[in-house]
Amino acid sequence: MDIQAYIASGVIESYVLGLATEQEVAELEQLRKQYPEINQSMAAFEALLEAEAMANAQQPPAHIKQALLQTLQSEFKDTAVASTQPQATITGKVANLNWYKYAAAAAVILIVASAGLNIYFFNKVNQLQNQYLALVNERNSLEAGLNIYKTKALDIYNSMQLMSDPNMLKISMPGIKGKEDNLATVFWDKQSKEVYLLPNRLPQAPENKQYQLWALVNGKPVDAGLLSADCSGLCKLKTIPDAQAFAITLENKGGSPAPHLDQLYVLGKISG
Repeated sequence: MDIQAYIASGVIESYVLGLATEQEVAELEQLRKQYPEINQSMAAFEALLEAEAMANAQQPPAHIKQALLQTLQSEFKDTAVASTQPQATITGKVANLNWYKYAAAAAVILIVASAGLNIYFFNKVNQLQNQYLALVNERNSLEAGLNIYKTKALDIYNSMQLMSDPNMLKISMPGIKGKEDNLATVFWDKQSKEVYLLPNRLPQAPENKQYQLWALVNGKPVDAGLLSADCSGLCKLKTIPDAQAFAITLENKGGSPAPHLDQLYVLGKISG
Protein backbone atom coordinates (compact mmCIF):
# COMPACT_ATOMS: atom_id res chain seq x y z
CA MET A 1 0.00 0.00 0.00
CA ASP A 2 1.27 3.47 -0.84
CA ILE A 3 0.99 4.94 2.66
CA GLN A 4 2.13 8.41 1.52
CA ALA A 5 -0.68 8.57 -1.03
CA TYR A 6 -3.12 7.47 1.66
CA ILE A 7 -1.89 10.23 4.01
CA ALA A 8 -2.15 12.83 1.23
CA SER A 9 -5.76 11.79 0.43
CA GLY A 10 -7.16 13.94 3.26
CA VAL A 11 -8.70 11.06 5.23
CA ILE A 12 -6.57 11.89 8.28
CA GLU A 13 -7.86 15.48 8.35
CA SER A 14 -11.45 14.21 8.04
CA TYR A 15 -10.84 11.74 10.89
CA VAL A 16 -9.42 14.41 13.24
CA LEU A 17 -12.26 16.83 12.43
CA GLY A 18 -14.90 14.13 12.94
CA LEU A 19 -16.00 14.17 9.30
CA ALA A 20 -14.85 10.69 8.27
CA THR A 21 -17.33 7.94 7.45
CA GLU A 22 -17.59 4.78 9.56
CA GLN A 23 -15.75 2.82 6.88
CA GLU A 24 -12.94 5.41 6.76
CA VAL A 25 -12.67 5.41 10.57
CA ALA A 26 -12.46 1.62 10.73
CA GLU A 27 -9.84 1.50 7.97
CA LEU A 28 -7.72 4.24 9.56
CA GLU A 29 -7.87 2.62 13.03
CA GLN A 30 -6.58 -0.61 11.49
CA LEU A 31 -3.84 1.03 9.42
CA ARG A 32 -2.50 3.25 12.21
CA LYS A 33 -1.50 0.07 14.07
CA GLN A 34 0.73 -0.93 11.15
CA TYR A 35 2.06 2.42 9.96
CA PRO A 36 3.52 4.88 12.51
CA GLU A 37 3.49 7.54 9.77
CA ILE A 38 -0.29 7.80 10.16
CA ASN A 39 -0.04 8.58 13.89
CA GLN A 40 2.67 11.14 13.15
CA SER A 41 0.49 12.84 10.53
CA MET A 42 -2.49 12.88 12.93
CA ALA A 43 -0.39 14.48 15.66
CA ALA A 44 0.99 17.05 13.22
CA PHE A 45 -2.49 18.03 12.01
CA GLU A 46 -3.84 18.30 15.56
CA ALA A 47 -0.89 20.52 16.48
CA LEU A 48 -1.56 22.67 13.40
CA LEU A 49 -5.21 23.12 14.38
CA GLU A 50 -4.22 24.11 17.90
CA ALA A 51 -1.58 26.57 16.69
CA GLU A 52 -3.96 28.21 14.21
CA ALA A 53 -6.71 28.46 16.81
CA MET A 54 -4.37 30.11 19.34
CA ALA A 55 -2.97 32.44 16.69
CA ASN A 56 -6.47 33.62 15.79
CA ALA A 57 -7.86 33.74 19.35
CA GLN A 58 -9.55 37.00 20.34
CA GLN A 59 -10.09 38.58 23.76
CA PRO A 60 -13.78 38.46 24.83
CA PRO A 61 -15.62 41.79 25.02
CA ALA A 62 -15.47 43.66 28.34
CA HIS A 63 -19.20 43.21 29.07
CA ILE A 64 -18.85 39.40 28.88
CA LYS A 65 -15.97 39.50 31.35
CA GLN A 66 -18.02 41.66 33.75
CA ALA A 67 -21.02 39.34 33.51
CA LEU A 68 -18.81 36.32 34.23
CA LEU A 69 -17.36 38.01 37.35
CA GLN A 70 -20.84 38.82 38.62
CA THR A 71 -21.91 35.20 38.06
CA LEU A 72 -18.90 33.88 39.96
CA GLN A 73 -19.51 36.29 42.85
CA SER A 74 -23.10 35.10 43.02
CA GLU A 75 -21.95 31.47 43.03
CA PHE A 76 -19.49 32.15 45.86
CA LYS A 77 -22.24 33.81 47.93
CA ASP A 78 -24.53 30.84 47.37
CA THR A 79 -21.72 28.50 48.41
CA ALA A 80 -21.09 30.50 51.61
CA VAL A 81 -24.76 30.37 52.58
CA ALA A 82 -24.95 26.70 51.73
CA SER A 83 -22.05 25.97 54.13
CA THR A 84 -24.48 26.43 57.07
CA GLN A 85 -26.98 23.98 55.53
CA PRO A 86 -26.95 20.13 55.60
CA GLN A 87 -24.17 18.29 53.77
CA ALA A 88 -26.57 16.97 51.10
CA THR A 89 -27.29 20.56 49.94
CA ILE A 90 -23.56 21.35 49.72
CA THR A 91 -23.01 18.24 47.65
CA GLY A 92 -25.75 19.31 45.24
CA LYS A 93 -24.18 22.73 44.81
CA VAL A 94 -20.77 21.23 44.13
CA ALA A 95 -22.24 18.90 41.54
CA ASN A 96 -23.95 21.79 39.79
CA LEU A 97 -20.74 23.84 39.85
CA ASN A 98 -18.79 20.91 38.39
CA TRP A 99 -21.37 20.54 35.63
CA TYR A 100 -20.98 24.22 34.73
CA LYS A 101 -17.21 23.83 34.63
CA TYR A 102 -17.47 20.85 32.28
CA ALA A 103 -19.96 22.67 30.10
CA ALA A 104 -17.69 25.73 29.92
CA ALA A 105 -14.70 23.55 29.04
CA ALA A 106 -16.72 21.79 26.34
CA ALA A 107 -17.79 25.16 24.94
CA VAL A 108 -14.16 26.34 24.78
CA ILE A 109 -13.14 23.13 23.00
CA LEU A 110 -15.96 23.59 20.47
CA ILE A 111 -14.94 27.22 19.84
CA VAL A 112 -11.29 26.24 19.32
CA ALA A 113 -12.21 23.34 17.03
CA SER A 114 -14.61 25.53 15.08
CA ALA A 115 -11.97 28.22 14.59
CA GLY A 116 -9.42 25.64 13.45
CA LEU A 117 -11.94 24.07 11.08
CA ASN A 118 -12.85 27.43 9.60
CA ILE A 119 -9.20 28.30 9.04
CA TYR A 120 -8.51 24.90 7.48
CA PHE A 121 -11.38 25.10 5.00
CA PHE A 122 -10.69 28.79 4.28
CA ASN A 123 -7.13 27.91 3.26
CA LYS A 124 -8.40 24.99 1.18
CA VAL A 125 -10.90 27.24 -0.65
CA ASN A 126 -8.20 29.83 -1.36
CA GLN A 127 -5.89 27.12 -2.66
CA LEU A 128 -8.58 25.74 -4.97
CA GLN A 129 -9.47 29.22 -6.20
CA ASN A 130 -5.83 29.93 -7.05
CA GLN A 131 -5.54 26.62 -8.89
CA TYR A 132 -8.74 27.36 -10.82
CA LEU A 133 -7.53 30.84 -11.83
CA ALA A 134 -4.20 29.39 -12.97
CA LEU A 135 -6.02 26.84 -15.13
CA VAL A 136 -8.27 29.54 -16.61
CA ASN A 137 -5.26 31.72 -17.45
CA GLU A 138 -3.45 28.76 -19.01
CA ARG A 139 -6.51 27.89 -21.09
CA ASN A 140 -6.89 31.51 -22.25
CA SER A 141 -3.22 31.61 -23.26
CA LEU A 142 -3.56 28.38 -25.21
CA GLU A 143 -6.70 29.65 -26.96
CA ALA A 144 -4.98 32.94 -27.85
CA GLY A 145 -1.98 31.08 -29.27
CA LEU A 146 -4.27 28.73 -31.20
CA ASN A 147 -6.16 31.67 -32.71
CA ILE A 148 -2.88 33.25 -33.84
CA TYR A 149 -1.81 30.01 -35.54
CA LYS A 150 -5.24 29.68 -37.15
CA THR A 151 -5.00 33.21 -38.52
CA LYS A 152 -1.51 32.62 -39.88
CA ALA A 153 -2.53 29.31 -41.43
CA LEU A 154 -5.54 30.96 -43.09
CA ASP A 155 -3.36 33.78 -44.45
CA ILE A 156 -0.90 31.27 -45.90
CA TYR A 157 -3.72 29.25 -47.47
CA ASN A 158 -5.31 32.36 -49.03
CA SER A 159 -1.92 33.52 -50.31
CA MET A 160 -1.25 30.15 -51.93
CA GLN A 161 -4.70 30.22 -53.55
CA LEU A 162 -4.00 33.68 -55.00
CA MET A 163 -0.51 32.81 -56.23
CA SER A 164 -1.75 29.64 -57.93
CA ASP A 165 -4.63 31.42 -59.66
CA PRO A 166 -4.12 31.19 -63.46
CA ASN A 167 -5.27 34.81 -63.80
CA MET A 168 -2.31 35.95 -61.70
CA LEU A 169 0.70 37.32 -63.55
CA LYS A 170 3.93 36.78 -61.61
CA ILE A 171 6.60 39.50 -61.95
CA SER A 172 9.92 38.74 -60.26
CA MET A 173 11.88 41.83 -59.13
CA PRO A 174 15.55 41.00 -58.43
CA GLY A 175 17.89 43.45 -56.71
CA ILE A 176 19.66 46.07 -58.80
CA LYS A 177 23.44 46.29 -59.12
CA GLY A 178 25.00 46.50 -55.67
CA LYS A 179 21.85 45.05 -54.06
CA GLU A 180 21.80 41.66 -55.76
CA ASP A 181 20.69 39.86 -52.57
CA ASN A 182 17.36 41.69 -52.58
CA LEU A 183 14.26 40.12 -54.08
CA ALA A 184 10.53 40.84 -54.23
CA THR A 185 7.65 39.46 -56.29
CA VAL A 186 4.52 41.15 -57.66
CA PHE A 187 1.37 39.13 -58.37
CA TRP A 188 -0.88 41.12 -60.71
CA ASP A 189 -4.43 39.96 -61.35
CA LYS A 190 -4.99 40.30 -65.12
CA GLN A 191 -8.76 40.55 -64.64
CA SER A 192 -9.28 42.71 -61.54
CA LYS A 193 -5.91 44.51 -61.97
CA GLU A 194 -5.30 44.15 -58.24
CA VAL A 195 -1.63 44.11 -57.20
CA TYR A 196 -0.16 41.88 -54.46
CA LEU A 197 3.42 42.15 -53.22
CA LEU A 198 5.54 39.39 -51.70
CA PRO A 199 8.68 40.86 -50.02
CA ASN A 200 10.92 37.81 -50.39
CA ARG A 201 14.21 39.40 -49.32
CA LEU A 202 14.17 43.06 -48.39
CA PRO A 203 16.21 44.59 -45.55
CA GLN A 204 14.17 45.80 -42.61
CA ALA A 205 13.23 49.43 -43.21
CA PRO A 206 14.41 52.01 -40.66
CA GLU A 207 11.72 53.32 -38.31
CA ASN A 208 11.35 56.58 -40.26
CA LYS A 209 11.40 54.89 -43.69
CA GLN A 210 8.98 52.80 -45.74
CA TYR A 211 9.18 50.73 -48.92
CA GLN A 212 7.05 52.04 -51.80
CA LEU A 213 6.01 50.08 -54.89
CA TRP A 214 5.98 51.82 -58.26
CA ALA A 215 4.40 50.79 -61.54
CA LEU A 216 6.04 52.01 -64.75
CA VAL A 217 3.14 53.15 -66.99
CA ASN A 218 4.04 54.55 -70.41
CA GLY A 219 7.51 55.37 -69.15
CA LYS A 220 6.30 57.21 -66.03
CA PRO A 221 6.37 55.90 -62.42
CA VAL A 222 2.94 55.58 -60.77
CA ASP A 223 2.46 55.02 -57.03
CA ALA A 224 1.31 51.42 -56.50
CA GLY A 225 1.17 51.49 -52.69
CA LEU A 226 3.23 51.39 -49.50
CA LEU A 227 4.53 48.26 -47.85
CA SER A 228 3.43 48.23 -44.20
CA ALA A 229 5.88 47.23 -41.47
CA ASP A 230 3.78 44.20 -40.48
CA CYS A 231 3.68 42.76 -43.99
CA SER A 232 5.47 39.41 -43.87
CA GLY A 233 3.49 37.49 -46.49
CA LEU A 234 1.44 38.36 -49.55
CA CYS A 235 0.20 41.94 -49.13
CA LYS A 236 -2.44 43.66 -51.21
CA LEU A 237 -1.50 47.12 -52.53
CA LYS A 238 -3.18 49.39 -55.09
CA THR A 239 -5.03 48.51 -58.29
CA ILE A 240 -2.95 49.20 -61.40
CA PRO A 241 -4.83 49.03 -64.74
CA ASP A 242 -1.71 48.86 -66.90
CA ALA A 243 2.06 48.66 -66.41
CA GLN A 244 5.26 47.67 -68.20
CA ALA A 245 7.39 47.17 -65.06
CA PHE A 246 7.40 47.37 -61.27
CA ALA A 247 10.04 48.68 -58.86
CA ILE A 248 10.52 49.35 -55.15
CA THR A 249 12.27 52.30 -53.52
CA LEU A 250 12.90 53.17 -49.87
CA GLU A 251 11.13 56.45 -49.09
CA ASN A 252 10.33 58.54 -46.04
CA LYS A 253 7.53 57.14 -43.95
CA GLY A 254 4.20 57.92 -45.60
CA GLY A 255 5.57 57.69 -49.13
CA SER A 256 6.68 60.09 -51.81
CA PRO A 257 4.89 61.55 -54.87
CA ALA A 258 7.89 60.59 -57.01
CA PRO A 259 10.50 57.85 -56.54
CA HIS A 260 14.02 58.60 -55.37
CA LEU A 261 16.02 56.51 -57.83
CA ASP A 262 19.10 56.59 -55.62
CA GLN A 263 17.02 54.53 -53.18
CA LEU A 264 15.96 51.94 -55.77
CA TYR A 265 16.16 48.37 -54.41
CA VAL A 266 14.48 45.98 -56.88
CA LEU A 267 13.17 46.20 -60.45
CA GLY A 268 11.23 43.79 -62.62
CA LYS A 269 9.92 44.10 -66.17
CA ILE A 270 6.73 42.47 -67.47
CA SER A 271 7.64 40.12 -70.26
CA GLY A 272 5.52 39.92 -73.39
